[in-house]
Amino acid sequence: MAVALRNLSLGLLIGFIAFFAFLHFFNSPMEALLRKENRLLQTQYEMLLKELGRANDVLEDLQDRDEHLYRAIFHADSIPMSIRKSGFGGSNRYEHLKGLPNSDLVVETTKRMDMLKKQLYIQSNSLEELISLGKDMEHKIRCIPAIQPVANKDLKRMASGYGMRIDPFYHIPRFHSGMDFSADIGTEVYATGDGIVIQASWKQGYGNCVIIDHGYDYKTLYGHIDKYKVRVGQKISRGEVIATVGNTGKSKGPHLHYEVIYRGRHDNPATYYFQDLTPEEYDQMLQIADNHGQVMD
Repeated sequence: MAVALRNLSLGLLIGFIAFFAFLHFFNSPMEALLRKENRLLQTQYEMLLKELGRANDVLEDLQDRDEHLYRAIFHADSIPMSIRKSGFGGSNRYEHLKGLPNSDLVVETTKRMDMLKKQLYIQSNSLEELISLGKDMEHKIRCIPAIQPVANKDLKRMASGYGMRIDPFYHIPRFHSGMDFSADIGTEVYATGDGIVIQASWKQGYGNCVIIDHGYDYKTLYGHIDKYKVRVGQKISRGEVIATVGNTGKSKGPHLHYEVIYRGRHDNPATYYFQDLTPEEYDQMLQIADNHGQVMD
C-alpha cells in the first residue's frame, strides 16, 4: 500500500512538472492568440507612426507656404513658430499609457497624434483668417497706396527719395521720411488710394498738408501744397485730385513731399507705385529715388 501511494505521488509530481514544462515551452491557444494580436498591434502602431511622420511633412510644407507666401500676399501678421510648434503642458499627460504593452511606442504615437491635431487646429484657424482677408482684399487693394501722387507728365524731376539725405537748410545728414516730387505750383496732386481725409491744414515743417487715412493701418501725407481740394471727413477715391503743388512750410522750392505711413511707421513710398508705372518706368523711378543728393525740405 505504501509503495502504491509513493508511486502515485511520484506520478502526480512528474505529471505536474510535465504540465508546467508544457505551459512554459508551449503556448496555450489563448496565449498564442494574444501574442499574435500584440505583434499585430505593434505593427499597426509602427505603421501609424510612419503615417504621422508623412502627414507632419505635408503640414510643415503647408505651414511654410502659409507663413512665407499667403501671409506675405495679404500682409497678415506672422504666426510665430513658438505657437505653431507649441506642445502640451503637464508631464503626467501620458502616464496612464505607460503600463500598456509596448508602452514607449504607444506613448510616442499618441504624442505625435496630439501634436499633429494641435498644429492642424492652428493651421485651420490661419486659413480661415486668410479666407476672410481674401474676401476683403478687393476693397483693401483700392485702399492701399499704389500710384504716384503727381503724374509723370507733370514732373520736372524727382528731387529725392526715402532715406538718409542732406538737409537743404542745415546741410547735415538727416533721415528723409518720404519722397519729393518737383513740379510747378498749381500742379494737381492725386490721392494714391481710397480713404478718408483726416487733416487738411497747416502742419509744422510741412506747410499746408493733407493726410488721408486709408484703413488697414495705412496713411498718406501730402506736404507743402498750395491749395486744398478736399475737406476733413471727405471720402476720397484713388486718383481723385486732393490738392495742388505748392511751396509752403519748410521748403526750398515748389514740390510735393509725399509719405506713406504703415502701422505708425514711415515706409518707402517707392515700393508702392505698382499700378501706374511700366516696369521700365518703375526701375527708372527707383534709380532716381535712390539718389543721395539734397532734399527740398
